Amino acid sequence: MSQPDTMFASRSVGAHLLRGALGLPMMVAAFALIPWLGPLSLLLVVPAAVLLRGCPTCWALGLAQTCAIDPRASAAASLRE
Repeated sequence: MSQPDTMFASRSVGAHLLRGALGLPMMVAAFALIPWLGPLSLLLVVPAAVLLRGCPTCWALGLAQTCAIDPRASAAASLRE
C-alpha cells in the first residue's frame, strides 16, 4: 500500500486546528479591515497564508490528511463507530 499524500498535514490534529483558529480569522480580518486601513490591511494575508499553508481549502485538505495519518485521531474515530 502506498503512503498517503501529506503535503499539507500537520504533526497533530490539535496543532492543525490551532493553526486554523489563528489563520482563518486573520484572513477574514485582512479583507474586513480594508474600509478602515485600506490596502495596508492586506498585509495580514501573508501570515494567514503561512499559518494555513495556502488558502482555507489547503488548510481543510491538510486537516483531512492529518486525520488520516494521526493514529490517535483514527483510534478516536473507530471508538465513535
